[in-house]
Amino acid sequence: MKPRLVVIGNGMAPGRALETLFETAPDAYEVIIFNAEPRVNYNRIMLSPVLSGESTFDDIIIHGDDWYEQNNITLHRGARVTKIDREARTVTSAAGITEAYDKLIIATGSNPFIIPCPGHKLEGVLAYRDLDDVDKMIEFSNKENSSAVVIGGGLLGLEAAAGLKMQGMDVTVLHLMPTLMERQLDPSAGYLLEKELSSRGINIITKANTKEIVGEDRVEGVLLDDGTLLKADMVVMAVGIRPSIELAKDAGLDVGRGILVSSTMQTSDPDIYSVGECVEFEGNVYGLVAPLYEQARILGLELAGETGNSFAHSETSTKLKVTGVDLFSAGDFAEGENREEIVFRDASRGIYKRLVLEEDRLIGAVLYGETADGAWFFQKIKEGEVVSPKERENLIFGQNFAGAEPLDPTAAVAALPDDAEICGCNGVSKGKIVSAIEKEGLKDLAGVRSCTKASASCGTCTGLVESLLACTLGDEFGGTKETVCGCTDLGPGDVRRLIVAKELKSIPAVMQELGWKTSNGCAKCRPALNYYLVATWPGEYVDDQQSRFINERVHANIQKDGTYSVVPRAWGGLTNSKELRAIADVVDKFEIPTVKYTGGQRIDLLGVKKDDLPAVWKDLNDAGMVSGHAYAKGLRTVKTCVGTDWCRFGTQDSTGLGVKLERMMWGSWSPAKVKLAVSGCPRNCAESTCKDIGVICVDSGYELHFGGAAGMHIQGTQVLCKVETEEEALEYCGALLQAYREQGWYLERIYKWADRVGYDTVRAMIVDDAEGRKAFYERFLYSQKFAQDDPWEERASKGVDAHEFSPLTLEPAE
Repeated sequence: MKPRLVVIGNGMAPGRALETLFETAPDAYEVIIFNAEPRVNYNRIMLSPVLSGESTFDDIIIHGDDWYEQNNITLHRGARVTKIDREARTVTSAAGITEAYDKLIIATGSNPFIIPCPGHKLEGVLAYRDLDDVDKMIEFSNKENSSAVVIGGGLLGLEAAAGLKMQGMDVTVLHLMPTLMERQLDPSAGYLLEKELSSRGINIITKANTKEIVGEDRVEGVLLDDGTLLKADMVVMAVGIRPSIELAKDAGLDVGRGILVSSTMQTSDPDIYSVGECVEFEGNVYGLVAPLYEQARILGLELAGETGNSFAHSETSTKLKVTGVDLFSAGDFAEGENREEIVFRDASRGIYKRLVLEEDRLIGAVLYGETADGAWFFQKIKEGEVVSPKERENLIFGQNFAGAEPLDPTAAVAALPDDAEICGCNGVSKGKIVSAIEKEGLKDLAGVRSCTKASASCGTCTGLVESLLACTLGDEFGGTKETVCGCTDLGPGDVRRLIVAKELKSIPAVMQELGWKTSNGCAKCRPALNYYLVATWPGEYVDDQQSRFINERVHANIQKDGTYSVVPRAWGGLTNSKELRAIADVVDKFEIPTVKYTGGQRIDLLGVKKDDLPAVWKDLNDAGMVSGHAYAKGLRTVKTCVGTDWCRFGTQDSTGLGVKLERMMWGSWSPAKVKLAVSGCPRNCAESTCKDIGVICVDSGYELHFGGAAGMHIQGTQVLCKVETEEEALEYCGALLQAYREQGWYLERIYKWADRVGYDTVRAMIVDDAEGRKAFYERFLYSQKFAQDDPWEERASKGVDAHEFSPLTLEPAE
């Protein structure tokens, strides 16, 4: 039988240790994990984006259920261990679960320090350590006019404050020291950080000493030593952590501030190891992820039988995970007699950099506002190499200017040594990323993230990872193409997520809050932002016509000769004699040169002069026709066959359903054009299997399809599901369109969206989750209340945007 490895704790450090073990010796142990939380392993350092609403729990899962199954791990969820019996070599949980071990890992983490002031046990006093804490904070934030006091202006406290503010709470931060994050920042950087957070509406009080938390049964306020009384519905304590050593101490293991371990993470019992925040090594305890992951790597190798590896204390770096705040610090930056400093300030751009040297070696760095060189400075600190006088002259300007010739970003990252840390969140070095690219044949950012986890957490190292891809692959690397445009480093998914999380409701607000590099955007990002805001805030955001392309601004398709194409809507491809007469009259009246039937069962009038457009639309409107939106990033047509009305093969009323779908969906803006079809039988005369959304009528009801394409890219649809009634078909199709509207990237067709998120994911959202489907459908119907105004009628009868159609006239020169 395999030896049994029991793990107490299911956090990031033991998870990384097991990853290393499984990579090195996959079948060495039978593994049993006791997890005090009722869930799988997740990335605790990414709790702040979950609190702010920028991410969900699913986004931060490290090991899902399938990982435990694949590695034959027994996971006891919600099982807090209460006893280690070293003599019997067993571990027992509070619920009485007992497991025997051959080797044991203690990874109990740390406990938050709670200030023992009066009122600290009231309901509403919370720590900030795990997902349960985050869920409680979000619950408090959902109450109207709620307020929170965060005690502690360190890393966790400020991340909590920023997240709660984004959730809509009034937030005050109390900090005992004169400046924020004094352990990681010098006073100048602390001042800039305070200024930035204050500008976001967070009230910050430094030199603040808490006297009492006020309330009867629950929190009502916080009283300071100076008599200041602050209203509060919730108090978050973020003043520090202490290693959780009680279990080890009760078992008779050697402890100090933490569980004492050797360089191989072995405790005073040779069969028991410890890793993570509960550990003390050579007088040091650790709370940042990089040293914890290094401990985990050493432990994994040790358990796999690969001896000769040892953990050593090293410097750590710090980043603040608050969107829009660029901050980095590393090493020792305190003042001293034998130390000198190099400082760079750019007040107008909010940039501050400070380097501290001792005996011509870089020992500390603080960067605020511009942190791209953080990894390079951090490597310099760890290497401890002498900085030459020539290098010192340009040192503050970073790696690009350190040598005789400036380096481009790709060359700069190529010059880093293999052990240079690229991803601090996950402890991933340059060498590991390059090795993965070469061995696994990785070609893009998504592959690197999946394989190494680099840039999969806070994302601040994304640029470095992309540079590594570029210098490793050369011409094979085509870039990630994930940014919206050159005006921003953010991808479409990040922009869409942050618009919701930060409740941004105008293009200027998006550009300001998300740090756009240009003052007014460009022709690529403005239309995208306009769509994202239209789709996110129906009824609140007003469509910005000037952020649309010419076809969408004038609601007609421009042709190569400068004239326009006008396409009236034909519901489900149907027309009548009145409409046909009106079209014929318009053709004669305005001398329109070409009339053509389109592939989507509509009539196209080609060659209309721009200044004639309003008059053409008015005549068509008077006959009961509306815009066919042939120019739109939205619903184009719903193509139908005659179905049971006339065809002897028809199984359902395909024409009737097509008309209902088109009347429900017309006018809705979407990431790209959307085409539908309804075929009355499996003979598929309406070509439903190459449309964005297709319906094929069968004897038992309706077979729903999605993800087809028949343009430059040719692709058949995939089956979404089968439904029995028209009402179900309308609900499923409406919900699918709304999911695409909310999640799609601008100019991304439905098949590209489905390729990116996964066809099974789409089915899970629309088919498997009935409640979620109804919510998508209801949001779609709500948004349509503000979308189904005919733009032709507005411009023909109400004179909207009349300037767009007035010919430019020049006064004769005198």
